[in-house]
Amino acid sequence: MNPLVDQFLREAITFAAIMDPIGVSAIMLGMLPHSATHSEVARIAWRSTLTVMVAFFIVLFTGDQVLHFFGIDQNSLKVIGGIVLLMMAIDMLGNAEKSRSSVSEGSREDISVIPLGIPIIFGAGLFTTIIIFKQQAHSTLDVLVTVAAFLVNALVVYAVLRYAVILRRWMGLTAEKVVTKLMGLITGAIAVQFIISGIVLLGRHYLEG
Repeated sequence: MNPLVDQFLREAITFAAIMDPIGVSAIMLGMLPHSATHSEVARIAWRSTLTVMVAFFIVLFTGDQVLHFFGIDQNSLKVIGGIVLLMMAIDMLGNAEKSRSSVSEGSREDISVIPLGIPIIFGAGLFTTIIIFKQQAHSTLDVLVTVAAFLVNALVVYAVLRYAVILRRWMGLTAEKVVTKLMGLITGAIAVQFIISGIVLLGRHYLEG
């Protein structure tokens, strides 16, 4: 397989697992009153997606400077990022809807930017993953592949949020929970890879030093 295609698929699946659009759509519906109109749902979907996209590009272009400013080794970031993702995965495999939606009690007026966009969709796990992918990039083309992988997922998130009511009616609550738990398993596997890779590289660095 072409290395760029392989990178795109790997990163797109990673973003999809972390962003968990099906789970997020369930949270959004739980935060909205039953009287919410289709136009209101569409507006929230668009503003949330736009918030996530803006946050992505800010992190992508400033993440390296943040690491350099604080003197953080990228392998240390891999370890802590993996731990954050592992916590997310455990949460998704447990009762993610309750724990994630609890962030937003009392925020029903405009949930699109906060808390739906940040931190529910764009949280610490996504933040660290973007920086890790940027650190792993060897060329501008690699960065463009990361951008493409993210934008595809942003489009999916928008579509799922936009048609959340129809999707839930079509899928049913059981299928929705199954998909979220599957995303939790994938996120957990990615987290373990990040943690092990970061520990091995850190150990090698200190042993050689």
